[in-house]
Amino acid sequence: GCVLVVSVVEQLAQWHNSTVKAAVERLCNYIPGKYQIMCHMSRCIDKEMNADVVCHSLKLCKQDPGQPLCHLYAPPKVSWFSTFSKAADCGRSFKLEKSFMGFSSICAFPLLDNLCEKIKYVIRNKLPFEDFDGDKFSTFPTLRGYHWRGRDCDDKNTTVYPGRRPDNWDVKSDSNCNGIWGVDPKDGIPYEEKFCKGADSQGVVLLGDSAGAHFHIPPEWMMVTQMSAKSFANLPMAFSDELDWPQFSEFTGFLNSTIGGWTDSLYLRLRRRNRCNHRDLQNISQNGGSSGNLLYLIKSLARNQLLDNPAIVIYATIGNDVCNGDRDTLAHMTTPKEMLSNVVQALRYLDSHLPNGSHVILTGLVDGRFLWDNLHDRYHPLGQLNRDITYSQLYTFLDCLQVSPCSGWLTPNETLRNLTSERALQLSNVLKEIARSEKFANFDIFYMDFPLRQTAEEWHKMGGEPWQLIEPVDGFHPSQIAAALGTSITWQKALHEWPHVLGKENPFNNQIEAIFKDQGGH
Repeated sequence: GCVLVVSVVEQLAQWHNSTVKAAVERLCNYIPGKYQIMCHMSRCIDKEMNADVVCHSLKLCKQDPGQPLCHLYAPPKVSWFSTFSKAADCGRSFKLEKSFMGFSSICAFPLLDNLCEKIKYVIRNKLPFEDFDGDKFSTFPTLRGYHWRGRDCDDKNTTVYPGRRPDNWDVKSDSNCNGIWGVDPKDGIPYEEKFCKGADSQGVVLLGDSAGAHFHIPPEWMMVTQMSAKSFANLPMAFSDELDWPQFSEFTGFLNSTIGGWTDSLYLRLRRRNRCNHRDLQNISQNGGSSGNLLYLIKSLARNQLLDNPAIVIYATIGNDVCNGDRDTLAHMTTPKEMLSNVVQALRYLDSHLPNGSHVILTGLVDGRFLWDNLHDRYHPLGQLNRDITYSQLYTFLDCLQVSPCSGWLTPNETLRNLTSERALQLSNVLKEIARSEKFANFDIFYMDFPLRQTAEEWHKMGGEPWQLIEPVDGFHPSQIAAALGTSITWQKALHEWPHVLGKENPFNNQIEAIFKDQGGH
């Protein structure tokens, strides 16, 4: 984080032909309110001090005994030691030492600690921070609110929430938040009964990782040629959503994308198929999600077997069972035996919580060799101004810091990349065998490969390049384009192979929308 901020300051000074001090002030003016604290660490830069030097000197980066000194840029012309000493003196003169030195994370910065406490709460509990009735749904968008789960329509009533079966056909109020309630004055039949009875209403639940949560760092945060205050307008929202954008994601997206590409999701397609499914979505994903920690994450599922509609559950931990930042990465990968145990435990939990008639789709792991093959020699957004940082350099830097999202795939070591893909295939085969052999009382179960090859082929037909399917800043996650194309491929597979999973088309959709339009509703 420090290296990123200092790099941006250096490039702002270069692009605007200004002093470093002026560049710091420019960046601080771009960044909203309390987040400005992050830009003041950049006051100690001169021509001999690149981002690596500043951040090591402020002790925001550290070097353990016996470990290599991690750096993104070329070493300074003079020795590391003398440059560090100069930067440390500067830090003391600006009283930065007291403000920054020794902080283990961005959450230790003044003014951000309160927000971080809220974020820690939702990360720990995976539940909305603002949920006054305790039904696991919220009227607040971020902090695990309705960007992640359907929006609550009465946060003072625990029996009102998205996804439940209607209470007395919602004659007097909207108990399931799908917007359909009241009685048709023409015939006295409740609208919910008239339009939704026997309509196979069902929700979408994703159990996943950062790809499913839709991790994204906006490239405009670090590309100085197009940087302005507008570039950082979404910073508070992104920070309080853990740098995830589930509202645009492949399975639960429901808003038009503001981060490039377009939004297409399983939820939106199910909603178009049956308007009664409105708001019935849950994105129960986390950055770093794997088959192991999903056993804890799954407990935040909001589904009542007796009162709620069935659901389509997507189980998609597509990489973290083989991805880690450890030096001996192979030793820390999930084994096939562990995968079998973890997934079966999760399925048993679902069987005890999902209403009868639900469906579970197990998604195989991705073949992450696609990342290195298509990015390693391209310039990262941070390196495009001076053509000085490739993805290969970024991967090496993160690996050195032992914070690489995937040491097994983001590496020049081809043998290691192949071994990682081999383990991923073994784990996918475990999922495939579970779908073939296991039976559960309340849902049927299916398997599908992660559709990377089909996505790349489809994008090529549209004139796109493979690298555009990868998030540009982290060089690891599926991009917005990949998410939207993946939805289309998944939907087509379901239509052809498991049509009953999607439910039937509601013949009253047009009437429902017409009534809403007449009443000025949405």
